[in-house]
Amino acid sequence: METVEMNSVSLKRPRSEDDVANADEIKRQKILEKSQAGNDSGQSIETVTEQPEDTKNEIIPNEESEEQEEEELEDSDGDPESFADMMKHGLTESDVGITKFVSSHKGFSGILKERYSDFVVHEIGKDGRVSHLDDFSVPVDDEDPSEETFTVLSDEDKQRLEELQLFKNKETSVAIEVIEDTKEKRTVIHQAVKSLFPGLETKTEDRDGKKYIIAYHAAGKKALANPRKHSWPKSRGSYCHFVLYKENKDTMDAINVLSKFLRVKPNIFSYMGTKDKRAITVQEIAVLRITAQRLAHLNKCLMNFKLGNFSYKNHPLKLGELQGNHFTVVLRNITGTDDQIEQAMYSLREIGFINYYGMQRFGTTAVPTYQIGRAILQNNWNEVMDLILKPRPGAEKGYLVKCREEWAKTKDPAAALKKLPVKRCVEGQLLRGLLKFGMKNIISAFGIIPRNNRLMYIHSYQSYVWNNMVSKRIEEYGLRAVPGDLILKGATAVHIEEGDVDNYTIHDVVMPLPGFDVIYPKHKIGEAYKEMLVADNLDINNMRHKIRDYSLSGAYRKIIIRPQNVNWEVVAYDDPKIPLFTTDLDKLEGKPLPALPTDGKFRALKMEFSLPPSTYATMAIREVLKMDTSIKNQTQLNTTWLR
Repeated sequence: METVEMNSVSLKRPRSEDDVANADEIKRQKILEKSQAGNDSGQSIETVTEQPEDTKNEIIPNEESEEQEEEELEDSDGDPESFADMMKHGLTESDVGITKFVSSHKGFSGILKERYSDFVVHEIGKDGRVSHLDDFSVPVDDEDPSEETFTVLSDEDKQRLEELQLFKNKETSVAIEVIEDTKEKRTVIHQAVKSLFPGLETKTEDRDGKKYIIAYHAAGKKALANPRKHSWPKSRGSYCHFVLYKENKDTMDAINVLSKFLRVKPNIFSYMGTKDKRAITVQEIAVLRITAQRLAHLNKCLMNFKLGNFSYKNHPLKLGELQGNHFTVVLRNITGTDDQIEQAMYSLREIGFINYYGMQRFGTTAVPTYQIGRAILQNNWNEVMDLILKPRPGAEKGYLVKCREEWAKTKDPAAALKKLPVKRCVEGQLLRGLLKFGMKNIISAFGIIPRNNRLMYIHSYQSYVWNNMVSKRIEEYGLRAVPGDLILKGATAVHIEEGDVDNYTIHDVVMPLPGFDVIYPKHKIGEAYKEMLVADNLDINNMRHKIRDYSLSGAYRKIIIRPQNVNWEVVAYDDPKIPLFTTDLDKLEGKPLPALPTDGKFRALKMEFSLPPSTYATMAIREVLKMDTSIKNQTQLNTTWLR
């Protein structure tokens, strides 16, 4: 995957019983409310450098795209138990095969993402350049409209024009009276309508002795999706590339906000990878035929976003076209000695960490995504439907709980759907499909769910197998290459032969994700793959599915990743709320770093490292701390981890 979604996780040793007993009841209630009000921030703790191409830009189970609507939904019912109690049904690392470490140092405690600004991600482009926001200037272009274009229309005019543009009413045109009737004023209004509302044309009319600008549709509904070609200078590149700096919002949410303000469809934006929500992230975005001037104007009205480093190019961006991401991470309130920290970070730099698929890959509720993927591969569609819709223990939004209860009671998709105020979650999509195709055609009903979401389930099962097999491989053979291991020569996997084993290290070894187009190790682990799939009623030699989308070709993945550009520093601080490093925006605004004490109450480990795509940053941090990163474990260790 590539999306990065992580909440504040206190990686702490267990507190005393007295500490737990004295936990503030108000804070516990807040924890419960947060967990119910937002699955996207309260239940996903994994951070990934890049989401795999096939799982990008789509909803993930129980996460709705309509963020504002989601925030307004409150569940007043529910048992007032602590979030830790609710998460006792969730997964731990061992449940998904994450069991081994490569380093020998003693683990220590720390708080990861206590503040979202403690986790900063900078994208690394395919040319190796790290994205930074360091320039707000707009390329000079004689074709750009004047600054008055953005202010000449009233809010009421903009509202009416937007409704016309989006076909939200029966009007075929909108008339805007020209108050100060001059040719210059009329020209500015014409420019404003055409540039701010793609797809609309304008003309001037006299009505009762007054001048009006009449806005109307140029070419029907297709005009909105396809910005007007004739209005773009031929000498200018068709795509405006810019750096997006965002705080505490994921990439797709950010693009939805930008498209709403620009009044365009989100699909005219392109990017190389999705980034974390609970973080500060910096990445490159490209947009078709929107001027840098219009984009820069958004800096005045958007919260938690900044756009800059504008340029015009002739190409969009493509998913996966990047070398990786550079992370700056602060682990607060660490307990390790200087020697422990030195050993941990030295090991991370020199040896690396096991390239496990992290916890986000498997969901956080009592029904892991890999179980649904396994049922799809088994062609057991009743099981697929049951796993997605049946009641499940643990932390969930109240309306989802009611929907599941209704389904269990009636097996009536229409009745269950009525319990969902937001229909764009996976449960809502499946219920709509059952309503449309009937209970006897679950395959077609399931097909209503976006393809990337459906594939996410089977990729989760592949990841589950891979994690388990890698743990077995390391337990059996340790951190050395052995005969029968696989290495890549170009894009082709070959076995290490007895006579060549000294030419390779553990850093060369890859392991397969199961599929019809991969080979397996020629030692005990090759047999272990077969045994695991047989236990799941699957045939490793027949990974083609009767539905082509669900046929798995497989892939290869390195078992150990060694981060690049690893640096670290231990800093002392007194105030948990002060930042411990400066961001790109701080530097642009000239904000200095707060003065830090030489001997503060707390210590923090500030670390930097670069990772390739599809690598989970929290698996690197897990190796440093030697702690289970699952929400279930962390909330049981510290019931007030949500701060």
